[in-house]
Parts: sequence; C-alpha cells; structure tokens
Amino acid sequence: MQIRHDLKAADLAGRLDALWAASAAKIDSIERSCPPGAASPVFTVEGRYTARGWTEWTQGFQYGSAILQFDATGDERFLELGRDRTVRVMAPHVSHVGVHDHGFNNVSTYGNLLRLVAEGRIPADGRERDFYELALKVSGAVQASRWRETADGTGYVYSFNGPQSLFVDTIRSCRALAVAHRLGHVLMGEQDRRICLLGRLIEHATSTARWNIFYGEGRDAYDVRGRTAHEALFNVNDGAYRCPGTQQGYSPFSTWTRGLAWAVTGFAELVEFLATVTDDEVEPFGGRDHVTGVLLRAAEATSDFYLENTAADGIPYWDTGAPGLVHLGGYRDRPADPDNPHEPVDSSAAAIAAQGLLRLGRYLTGTGRADDGRRYWQAGLTVCNTLFQAPYLSEDPAHQGLIRHSVYHRPNGWDHVPPGRAVPSGEASMWGDYHARELALYVQRVARDEPYLTFFGPAR
Repeated sequence: MQIRHDLKAADLAGRLDALWAASAAKIDSIERSCPPGAASPVFTVEGRYTARGWTEWTQGFQYGSAILQFDATGDERFLELGRDRTVRVMAPHVSHVGVHDHGFNNVSTYGNLLRLVAEGRIPADGRERDFYELALKVSGAVQASRWRETADGTGYVYSFNGPQSLFVDTIRSCRALAVAHRLGHVLMGEQDRRICLLGRLIEHATSTARWNIFYGEGRDAYDVRGRTAHEALFNVNDGAYRCPGTQQGYSPFSTWTRGLAWAVTGFAELVEFLATVTDDEVEPFGGRDHVTGVLLRAAEATSDFYLENTAADGIPYWDTGAPGLVHLGGYRDRPADPDNPHEPVDSSAAAIAAQGLLRLGRYLTGTGRADDGRRYWQAGLTVCNTLFQAPYLSEDPAHQGLIRHSVYHRPNGWDHVPPGRAVPSGEASMWGDYHARELALYVQRVARDEPYLTFFGPAR
C-alpha cells in the first residue's frame, strides 16, 4: 500500500459531505423496499438490496445507519427512524442465543442511541435510557453465554457453526460484552455464579489472538506475521485446538481480507476500551500490561499484514490466496481494479479496516510511539480518500448501495456477477455501507474537533 502522508482529516470534508448526501437518499430507499416485517437487506443485486437467509446479522446495520446519519448531519428524521425501528424490530436480537452477532446488531442500534444520550446529543428521560441499558446488558450476557472452554482453562465465544468454531469476526462483535460490563452487568450461571463479562471478553480476545492470528513464528508452513484464519477449530471433547478453517475465504491457509479487517479494527477498538478500565478490574485476568500487550500485538500484526497485502490505494482483493491473483501480477503496486476479470476486490474490508488503522494510529501516538502512530493514521486516511469517491462511493440514486464493489460469500457464489462478466463487481453490502458511515463519522468528528467517537461512549 502506498501511504499518503500529506492527507489530513479536514481534507476529506468535501467527500464526507457527498457521502452523507448520498447516504440519506439510500436509507430512505431501503426503508421503502425493506420495511419492518420484511427480510433483512444483506447485499445488492443490480443495485437493489436483497435478503439472504443465513442469520439475521445485518438488521442492526440497517437501522444503525439511520442513527449514524442523524449523528453526522443532525437530521432528526433519521433519529426518529432509527429509534422507532430499534424499539419495534430489534428485541429478538437482544435475546438471540443462536448467533455471535450481538455487537453487530445491538451495539449498532441500542448502543448508538445510548451513546448519543450519554454525549448529550439527544434528550432522553430516565426510562428511555434504562430501556437502552437493559437491552445492552442482556445482549452482552447472552453473547457471553455462548462459551466453550479450551484445553488451557480459558475459552471463547463460539460462532453459529457450533461450539467447535471460533470466528475471527467475533472480536468486533464482542463490543457487546464491553458495553454490558461498562454498565455494571454480569452473566449469572449455575448456583448463582457471577461470571465477569470483562473476563470473558479478555479470554475471548486472547484466544482469538493466539489461534486466529499468526506471528511468523513457525506455527505451520504458512505462518506469516499478521495473517488471519477466518475460523479456529477445536476438539469439543477436550478443548484442544485442531486446525484453521474458513467459511468465506479461499483457504484456511490464505487470508480472507474481511476477516483480517475485523481483526484490525476489533483489536484496536478493544485497546482503546481497555484504557478506560481500572487496574482493579483487569488485574484478575493478567493485569493491564499483559492484556494490553496481547491486544496490541494482534492489532499491529494484522494492520501490518493489511498494509503489505493491499493494493496501492488501500482497497484489498477479497482473499490474499485467491487463485486469479496470479493473473494480476504486481497488483499491490497499483490501485485496485474492481473491474478486472479475475478476482473481485472487497471494499467492505477496506471500510472496516480503515477505522482500525486510524484508532491504532491515534492510540500509539498518544502512548509515545508517534512515528508508528502516524504511519497507521495516514494509512487509514489514505483508505478513506479512495473509498469516499468513485468508483466506490455510489452517488447513483438508482443504486441502493452506498459503497460499491463489496463481496459477501465468494465460495458459495452468493455475489451477483454482471452479465458478460466473470467475477462479481459493482454491488454493495449492508455491513460495508454501515461501516463506511461509521468510518465517515469518526473522521468527521476528528476533522471538526468534536468529541472522539467510541462505541462505549464518553470516557468515565
């Protein structure tokens, strides 16, 4: 990746304005075609959002997008839309015991609303605030209850595939546990055992860092520093780690770049969260220095891998081992080509990862590592500069997607391939659009010197 060191957050102001203008019309269009009661929109086909039954993991992104639109623009129509749909539609997600997606669905909706209340951006009586807090407490506890112990006595939140499966995606969805802990909640187990949600969060993050992230230490023949495995598989009888796996990537021994992006941002965000936790809270789980070290090691390794394996403009192809990349020799030395005939790019991975690069850069700068921090920060701005303009930003009013050239599930063939083409291109995803909005809001607040954006709200 070719990092632009001349960019400043304020330089993106015009592109952010264009993004929010396009975003408003798209939210309205999706609301008309995908009203409450309809299946959740997942990705576009010929520019129109469609559903894909797997799990309902994108509904929170749909309504969370409206809340972010209000946050960025002050248009109260979108606040009312997001608040109304959260109350009317999202309750089943709060108590959903079958998925690992609580941070995606519930922190994007109830969490954003509670954050706006805490920031003083929206008025709320005590009962409304209590409503948001209760939803987030339950959500975090339900997510934490999907627990499988490992052979070393720790454990992880298992994916919807079953108790053998640790997904790298869940590192960002575990923000649900962080919010619930911050609200003073615990998971109650057998014999009234009080289970600390911060402890489960730390153990899950440590397991993810250990088994889903590689560090170039010879773990296997494909151990390259920063490479991620989408899935880590365990023997459910004794908790022993068995092997890497993947559901949406090309191979367990290559890197699915959206999984990489979840790790980049998930670990960076948890580093920021840990800095707001007291020493007494984290001491039973290894102490601040140890836990921060684990999270930072994973954040830096995955961020470096992203920078080393992404096209020059910051947009990655969908998997680093995708077989068609051999026909795109030197693809990392030039801007990504979403219209190439061999392999699709994944703009949603860029939208996710850019926020992690920015957060990691800011954190390192604030802890005395200014050179490293500036490198990641400028890399994040470079991705934004590419993503927030054509051919990625869609200003076409007939296209419901905000960020084009996203990929969902390449191995299953779920992505739309335009007529006359060999690979998917031109479409958008609900998670890509939401994370582009979250990224744009983050950069906008920095550019305007507004309160720093975190999922857990203002620092205590």
